[in-house]
Order: sequence, then C-alpha cells, then structure tokens
Amino acid sequence: MSSVLSAEQVRAYHDDGFTIARNVFSPEETDLLCRAMEEDPKVAAHSLIRPDIEGGGTRISLWNRAGDSVYGMAARCERVVDTAEQLIGEPVYHFQSKLTAKDPFGGGAWEWHQDYGYWYYNGCLRPDMLSMMIALDRSDRDNGCLQVVKGSHKLGRIDHLQVSEKQNSADPARMEHIVAQNELVYCELDPGDVMIFHGNTLHRSDQNRSPNRRWTLIVCYNAVSNDTITKDDDRYYVPLDKVSDDAVLKAGLKFASGDDEHFAKQAYVPEAKKAS
Repeated sequence: MSSVLSAEQVRAYHDDGFTIARNVFSPEETDLLCRAMEEDPKVAAHSLIRPDIEGGGTRISLWNRAGDSVYGMAARCERVVDTAEQLIGEPVYHFQSKLTAKDPFGGGAWEWHQDYGYWYYNGCLRPDMLSMMIALDRSDRDNGCLQVVKGSHKLGRIDHLQVSEKQNSADPARMEHIVAQNELVYCELDPGDVMIFHGNTLHRSDQNRSPNRRWTLIVCYNAVSNDTITKDDDRYYVPLDKVSDDAVLKAGLKFASGDDEHFAKQAYVPEAKKAS
C-alpha cells in the first residue's frame, strides 16, 4: 500500500471528517493536470455554469469514469487509490470526477452541503464515500477556498433544501446551530496539495472576489460494497484499474479519447423542498 497519509492524518480524517496531504502531486504533474483542464476539448465542451444565489457562478465539468487521460491516471494511481481504500477500509471504485473553476472576480459560492446529501439520491445506501480535492491553483480565503465544519461527518445525513435552481443546501435553520457549536476551518491549499473529506462532512465556499483564479480537480470514490442500488445515472460500480504512480508523468498531456470518461451533460441536483 502506498498511502500518502501518516497515522496522525488518518486519525484526523476519522475524528474531524477531513485531512490535508501536502505535495501529493509534483509541480510537473500538477502542471499537466492544470493544462489538461484548460486545453482538453472534452472538458471545455461539457463545461457548465453552476450559479449561486448571489449572482456569481462556478464553471464545472463532470465525468463518471477514470479513463486513460492524464487526469484519469491521477484518479487511478496507486498513491491516490490506496489512500482512499485506507480511509474507507475496503476496495473502492471511481464514483465521479469534477473540475471546479472559480474564475477571478465572480467565481460562485457553494452553500453548506454534504456530498452524501446528493449521493444518497444516486442510490448509495451508506456514506462510505470520500472526495479528494486536488489544488491546481493556490486556494485561500481570498479566492474562495473550501470551508468545513470540523467533525460534522458524525452528525449523519442532514436534510437538504432547495435554495436555488442549481443548488441544494443543508437545512439553513439547522446549520445556524451547527456552525455555532462546532469549529469552522478554512482549508487553504497550494498547487499539488490534496484535501480529503468524508461524504458527510459539511462544506461550503465563498465567491472568488480576488484577481486570482481558484481551480480544483475533485476525484470521488465509493466503497465497492456500497455500489448504487440504481443503475440509471452512470455512477454504479465499474472495476477500477489501478496504475503505478509514474503513470501521470508517462501519460503526459493526454486528453480524453472517445467516450471513456463518460462526461455528464448536466449536473445532478436532487429534487428537494424549497427553503423558506
């Protein structure tokens, strides 16, 4: 096993619902991933705007398979998959990947939510799932870094309400008490760092009102035994072909070919009651 985490970081993940691993991807690897997100025609062709309630918007692209592109290699490489399996405690498969591109002076906010608040409706019975956010740019308070509620994964799944056409939020009335009683952490990252967080960890981010963009590549994993009970939304179990850690550099600037990555045409937003 080639996990990137120390024993202390593993404990932090289970206690706090998140941990940060520094320099998981080298500058050369991060540059390849960044250029792929900028230049791959399929990423651009499937780009969507996720509006917020303040008039801003985050550009996203989503895909459900880890193929042979350079970003597919990043999702399949040993150091990443082994780390996901160490934290989840069993074999995993690739659930989805996503580019989140917060551009300068207006990149949108994300409301408080749990990823499992969405994934529950994809047919996953348990929250044995996690996300790995790979920083492609510097991510800080000025450009809308991720914020988490420490230990919130222990609260269980919280009802989510519709706050806009394209975003659901963890119940705002409940969130007032959760934020008042628990520590809020701003997760600042440098390029190549990876933030790993549990499927039930509450997180949000502010708009990017700075001149510096904030792009991240988020790779999500599900336990194989937690395969979706529905097979109609393309996120069911497909065996994950793990590759060696040098596969990212060997791939070079390789883009998606054919339909291996299964790009999504729209973001999935479950129907929910509207927030009052």
